[in-house]
Formats: sequence, structure tokens, C-alpha cells
Amino acid sequence: MIAGDKWVWFGNAGHFICARWCQFHLCTKVGRYLVSTVGEYMPDEGSREIYAKSANIVLEGGGDERYADFMKKHGFVEIGYARKYETMVFRAGKPCNGKECGCGLPEIDGRELDTLAANDAKTASRNHRILCKKYAAKSKPKGVDAS
Repeated sequence: MIAGDKWVWFGNAGHFICARWCQFHLCTKVGRYLVSTVGEYMPDEGSREIYAKSANIVLEGGGDERYADFMKKHGFVEIGYARKYETMVFRAGKPCNGKECGCGLPEIDGRELDTLAANDAKTASRNHRILCKKYAAKSKPKGVDAS
């Protein structure tokens, strides 16, 4: 079991190709696993126009006013089928050590080991903790013999 004080928390999203447009993210390395939660996806302006048009929503205003109108009439965009948040678990790879970053966020191979969906931030946060605890129980602390 990896104790909670040994978990490593990151300020970056750990997965999802459009994560830079997610306003919610949690990312935690638990032993040899990376638990990543993203949500509150708000794509760029061009994509919002397409979403609005496909939903027969007429947006008004420009700039921030148009953004607010999209939020009022549509809200955050789903990141997957019937979910606005997702928590996924991956094997943690080599940590980032780039000169310009060096954040330590582990690489992932993109193959999720586990996933939980949510449609609100409270559930997404709970799901993140659930999977952190689950994978902490699957991990052995450093220096512990696996035999």
C-alpha cells in the first residue's frame, strides 16, 4: 500500500488530447500508476460555433459575451459519451525532465487501466480519490520486496 503522503500531485492534466481546454483537472502519481481526471471541457471558439449550430443554438454577442452565451445555452461540452468528466488510470512512465519544463509528470502510453465517468465536479473529485486509493492498494512502496 502506498501511503497518501507518498502520492505526487501535479498541476497539469495527465491525459486527454484536448486537456488544455479543460477547466478541471486532477493528476496524481500513486506508486507506479498515474490517476488523471479531466472535465469542464470548453473547446476553442470555432468548435463552440460548430457545437452551437449542431444543437440549433443561436449565439449572440462577440468575444467574452459570446462565450458566456454559449455557457448559458449549452454549458460544458461532453468529453466522452454521456460524461463531462472522466478519471482514468495509466501506468506511469518516465518523468518529464525537459529543460523548459521539468515538471516531473510521467509519460503515459495511452492505454487506460481503469476509468470512472462523472457529470459534476463533486463526483469527479470523489472518483479521483477512489481510484487513487484503489491503485495505492495495488502498489508496493519502494524498497519492499515483492516476494
